Amino acid sequence: MILCANPKAQYLAHKQEIDDAVRQVLESGWYILGEEVRAFEEEFAAYLGVSHSVGVGSGTEALHLALVACGIGHGDEVVTVSHTAVATVAAIELAGAKPVFVDIDPVTYTMNPELLQKGITSKTKAVIPVHLYGHPAPIEDILAIAREYGLCVIEDCAQSHGAIYRDKRVGSFGNMACFSFYPTKNLGALGDGGAVVTSDPELAEKARLLREYGWSERYVSHTPGWNSRLDEIQAAILRVKLRYLDEDNRARTRLADLYLEGLSETALVLPRVSERAVHVFHLFVVCAQDRNRLLEYLHSQNIGAAVHYPLPVHMQTAYAHLDVRRLPETERVASQILSLPMYPEMTEIEVRSVIKAVREFI
Repeated sequence: MILCANPKAQYLAHKQEIDDAVRQVLESGWYILGEEVRAFEEEFAAYLGVSHSVGVGSGTEALHLALVACGIGHGDEVVTVSHTAVATVAAIELAGAKPVFVDIDPVTYTMNPELLQKGITSKTKAVIPVHLYGHPAPIEDILAIAREYGLCVIEDCAQSHGAIYRDKRVGSFGNMACFSFYPTKNLGALGDGGAVVTSDPELAEKARLLREYGWSERYVSHTPGWNSRLDEIQAAILRVKLRYLDEDNRARTRLADLYLEGLSETALVLPRVSERAVHVFHLFVVCAQDRNRLLEYLHSQNIGAAVHYPLPVHMQTAYAHLDVRRLPETERVASQILSLPMYPEMTEIEVRSVIKAVREFI
């Protein structure tokens, strides 16, 4: 079976270092917000080129916390996309705000900045662009519009660890940015985890207070907060894996090149990379007119292809209360997209097996 993603393979690739890091935490006797979290926060911030990183419990909580830190709450609107993991939208509602959707660019599947202004009203307070599948959203264009309207920009970087836009890593552009460390991510823990990053010291301090009950001193809450902490074991694992992130992203790019070459003469719509972007291929996503039959065929060949995401958020039952106009590109793409297996430890033989199966079906 060729899996769509394989976090166990990455554990095995760095097994000794990860086991040693976990053992060190277990033997230290300090398991929450200790030296490993502090060191990872510093190392991750330096990697991204920002001043502050705050480790939290998940990517969803990172978005929720960032929105609250930016003062977003009840009665406010936040513009984002519907073609994303539901976590992006769930976090907006957790903060008490209303999600407002704009359509995506048909090539990159990220927010179309030409449509952003249509989603802005007098109630709009923030924009959340999603750097999807490992490809950066056109963040500079989005920032220019946000500045014109005085809006906070929170980057959703859950799928784009290490991606670059005009020589800067994503996560270093907005007021704040949020990362998930779910095990299948380009930088994944072996459990849940997330981070909020920023170069604004006031926002960083708010984030630190919010993640632990608003404590500026233990057991004394100076502002309302909650419990969303990255634990020491996950931080230790992430410190090991961060050292290999660029190497792993290069491996993903090599695999993507094999796919692009092997599928170039098929009817599939293949990923295209903006000239301003460096794609890190969290997922290798193609479009197929006969997507569902192709998916069934690949599964019959023990190839774990998947769909990210089959139903846009605005069409899901949980969000039926939102008044959303049609999003034609989002809805079209959702009916055609297919994620082919992609992870750094995948072999060339496995990639060629996937290519062979796709070509046989077509």
